[in-house]
Amino acid sequence: MTTPALSDAAAVRRSTVPSPPVLDVVVPVYNEQDDLEPCVRRLVAYLRSSLPFTFRVTVADNASTDATLAVAARLAGEYAEVRAVHLPQKGRGRALRSVWSGSDAEVLAYMDVDLSTDLNGVLPLIAPLVSGHSDVAIGTRLSRSSRVVRGAKRELISRAYNTILRRTLAAGFSDAQCGFKAVRRDVAQRVLPLVEDPGWFFDTELLVVAQRAGLRIHEVPVDWVDDPDSRVDIVSTAVADLKGVARLSRALATGSLPIARLRAELGRGPLQVPSAVPGVPRGMAAQLARFAAIGLASTLAYVAVFALLRGSIGGQAANVVALLLTAVANTAANRRLTFGVTTSEGTLVHQAQGLVVFALGLGLSSGALALLHSAGGASGSVELVVLVAANLLATVLRFVLLRAWVFRQAPTAVASSSTREEPV
Repeated sequence: MTTPALSDAAAVRRSTVPSPPVLDVVVPVYNEQDDLEPCVRRLVAYLRSSLPFTFRVTVADNASTDATLAVAARLAGEYAEVRAVHLPQKGRGRALRSVWSGSDAEVLAYMDVDLSTDLNGVLPLIAPLVSGHSDVAIGTRLSRSSRVVRGAKRELISRAYNTILRRTLAAGFSDAQCGFKAVRRDVAQRVLPLVEDPGWFFDTELLVVAQRAGLRIHEVPVDWVDDPDSRVDIVSTAVADLKGVARLSRALATGSLPIARLRAELGRGPLQVPSAVPGVPRGMAAQLARFAAIGLASTLAYVAVFALLRGSIGGQAANVVALLLTAVANTAANRRLTFGVTTSEGTLVHQAQGLVVFALGLGLSSGALALLHSAGGASGSVELVVLVAANLLATVLRFVLLRAWVFRQAPTAVASSSTREEPV
């Protein structure tokens, strides 16, 4: 009896497999009537012979206008492990979100219909997720041990794109767009509602959100052979990806994504290391040392800027400008070096809070300057000494407020899988 194609996301929960499988492999397709059948037959044969877990192959048809859906339905009738899902709109991200959101499998994966990635990478991809060691797994073509056959143009574009991700989004994964990924179902249920893109940027957005939430991303070096018949429009895809990078950067900088909540729900907590100094909270001694070094540099910079501007704009104005410039630089330096915030998430919020701290410091220094002048005035050297003393007091207040208020939820770096290698 032929199994009909399912028409909506709710129907994804139906399965021809008697019980929920461990793995659900989604193959998103659009007008792939020629390549779909050999792909599914090869994939099912491999998984039957090599996978020690139950599995399902879900063909997600993205509004195809050729016979792709009919081919998928015929294969679903032939194989108990195969089902077909039809979506009325295009978009790889939309297809994956729809199928993954309704799947009952423990591990959710996807791969491209051209099977460019060697299937021997399937078990290394999903094993860390089945065991619970990792949360997300990706194939990478940019590992030193990966073997890749593709043209120079695609190689250059891929490396350039992943470099952009590292520079703009502080991406810690090496290959965002390899069509060979997997995620645990419990993780997907929490992360997918935060992923907006319905197209090719879906992969990148999912990985960035997962990384920021403190999830462990496992990387598998793959053997990959470029499909010469690929119909992906490189230019339009690149433009859409760059727009996605800009949108995601804004969301992270403004704190509109609830990353902190997701990290609290799913993230791996910091390793418990005993305090090196009895009676001092763990990490505070090292923070104080780094904060002091940054504070000293900020004070020297303040003195230099104040001395440079005092003669031309006056003491009060020079004090405001010098404090403002050094406050922004001080907050940025402490954010990264003292409190370990290496991502762009919440940058604008942290700087705004840093300016509040700056205002308190300005009140102390300006008040000290006003008192000095009300006492009858003083030489420039005395004025400078008073301002330095006031700023030292403001520095102590700054550390207390930065630690207890601004960066009290600063993320702790989570070690990635030991199998990860940096791209060449």
